[in-house]
Amino acid sequence: MSIAENISNVLKFIPKDVKLIAVSKTKTVEEMKEAYDVGIRDFGENKVQEIQNKYSDFPRDVRWHLIGHLQRNKVKYIVDKVHLIHSLDSIDLLNEIEKQYGRKNAEAHVLIEINIGKEESKTGIFVEQLDNLINAVENCNNVKVQGLMTVIPKGTPEENRKYFKEMKTIFENLSNKQFKNIKMKYLSMGMTADYKIAIEEGSNMVRIGTGIFGPRNYNNK
Repeated sequence: MSIAENISNVLKFIPKDVKLIAVSKTKTVEEMKEAYDVGIRDFGENKVQEIQNKYSDFPRDVRWHLIGHLQRNKVKYIVDKVHLIHSLDSIDLLNEIEKQYGRKNAEAHVLIEINIGKEESKTGIFVEQLDNLINAVENCNNVKVQGLMTVIPKGTPEENRKYFKEMKTIFENLSNKQFKNIKMKYLSMGMTADYKIAIEEGSNMVRIGTGIFGPRNYNNK
């Protein structure tokens, strides 16, 4: 099926109040424009370099999402380009975002990434580290947390549901507290293989790549 047909099929399962992020990492500008032409405006990239390479090829109504691990030395390149950083995963990165956005008197919108499965191969903070990061965010002037993000371990639907439930509980607990720089607007969880379960368990932002664009092509430059 075409990219447009894939998007049409995916949207049948996504309620109006759930944001779809089309994960376009490794995909060409031409493929992305097929998605743009049928209404997609939110694109997710893993690498800062890919956003830099593609940014000028699209109108300013495109909202770029940095969903991969963000290296501190790359923050300065996205200050005026990225709509939402999904991968705040350390106080050191928080401090760098605060510094670089402060230099341009800009506001950084970020999600805290939680490694809910405590996998060594994945980035994100453990739940036990959440309070320390939240306290650091509250001392910032230029960083505004908009919610949480996670990439769960691969597993059965039942195992997936367990992790999504855990994330929703954390999200709801934070929603019931008052913060200066933090609000629980987005719970970003669910990808091509598990987004339907994620939505059932409370996700309001899903990140779909292969379900829209097909298999990734790591030979694309």
